[in-house]
Amino acid sequence: MDKALEFLDKTLKNDDVIIVACSGGPDSLCLLSLVCEFKIVKNLKIIVAHVNHNLRKESNNEALFVKEYALKNNLIYEELNVDFNNQYNEQKGHKKRYEFYFSLAKKYKAKFIATAHHGDDLMETILMRITRGSNLDGYKGFSILTKYDNINIIRPLLDYTKKDILKYNKVNNIPYVIDKSNASDKYTRNRYRKYILPFLKKEEENIHRKYRKFSEELDDYSNFVKDYISKLKVIKNNTIDILKISNESLFIKRKVIETVIKNIQKEDYLEINDKEMEELLKLFIGKNRIIDLNNGYVGIKDYNKLIIKKAEEELKYNYELTKDIITNDWSIKFIKDSLDNSNYTIRLNSKELCLPLRVRNKENGDKMEVLNLNGHKKIKDIFIDEKIDTIKRNNIPIIVDSNNTIIWLPGIKKSKFAKKIDEKYDIIINYEERKKNNEC
Repeated sequence: MDKALEFLDKTLKNDDVIIVACSGGPDSLCLLSLVCEFKIVKNLKIIVAHVNHNLRKESNNEALFVKEYALKNNLIYEELNVDFNNQYNEQKGHKKRYEFYFSLAKKYKAKFIATAHHGDDLMETILMRITRGSNLDGYKGFSILTKYDNINIIRPLLDYTKKDILKYNKVNNIPYVIDKSNASDKYTRNRYRKYILPFLKKEEENIHRKYRKFSEELDDYSNFVKDYISKLKVIKNNTIDILKISNESLFIKRKVIETVIKNIQKEDYLEINDKEMEELLKLFIGKNRIIDLNNGYVGIKDYNKLIIKKAEEELKYNYELTKDIITNDWSIKFIKDSLDNSNYTIRLNSKELCLPLRVRNKENGDKMEVLNLNGHKKIKDIFIDEKIDTIKRNNIPIIVDSNNTIIWLPGIKKSKFAKKIDEKYDIIINYEERKKNNEC
């Protein structure tokens, strides 16, 4: 285990805090023993993190084993008990574990989370993702060190196989428990482990090292692409500036979308399959439209923007306008005087209206008699002509009278009811948009 010890010695600094993921199996106990080699010399604070999935009758005994080992070696022990209600799958288990590890890193202000992934695990992961289909980041599997903000996930055992680990444990009398479910063909990873890896190892004894090299090569490509995209400066608040990458290759456009998805995945669940990716790529050259993704997300082509966001339910509002109204997005106020002739101020004669006025958002079939224009025009067409963002249209206030006749589209268009300064009027209303810091 010289390479693993060398990596830990180089990576860990004095007084560091490290979370060690520990199932109780041979891999994680090997890792924990290696980290403990530096406990005293580097004054490390080591937190042993165990997740009890409660899937087998042995689960509680395994948790007790890990706890006793940790306490015996003067280590901090943390445990998460999970109840999947018979709906466990590998993806759900992975998500729960890492949520736990990151919560501990925050609690103890740890810089490192150490997992016991080894060379065989890397091979299994790469093969599974090639079979299932993935992207550049997916195909590379995982690295010996991965940064997430201020936390580093380290995998010191990547240079070793399961056989190496079992040999080390035997020589050093390291105790561990055996998870019998690892022999079951029920789980995809187990089938790769039992049937595919042995065949590959017969062809090349040290094939795990070649997969490691393959992973590192893809990692270099991936980092180059990420740097290139970063320099383009096309993403802001999960919104892509289409014009800035209109001349880029389809590959770069796809990677830009993947970057936005990864940003979302830091906070929420969102997975994009090949079909959904193809639909998102079509938005770069298609008309304004919305496509459904998963977990309530949508992709929106909005003129020169491509946006990936949670679909918002339309929040209908209909206020009586007898006094000033102020929302998070806009304000409508009665004023005594103004020289403003823009679409942000309107003068009205109350005798020509059916009071009280009301403020509402758009409705299907809305039309307005626009000032200085013969006949009615659909509000939808006005939005299109004015290139109003699709996602903003529902929140734009519309002023109507009590007969639901549209009087004003604040900031956009006035109706035939609007008065000039030299005409008779007794109402002056001003509209103001309230800008947000995260507006694109």
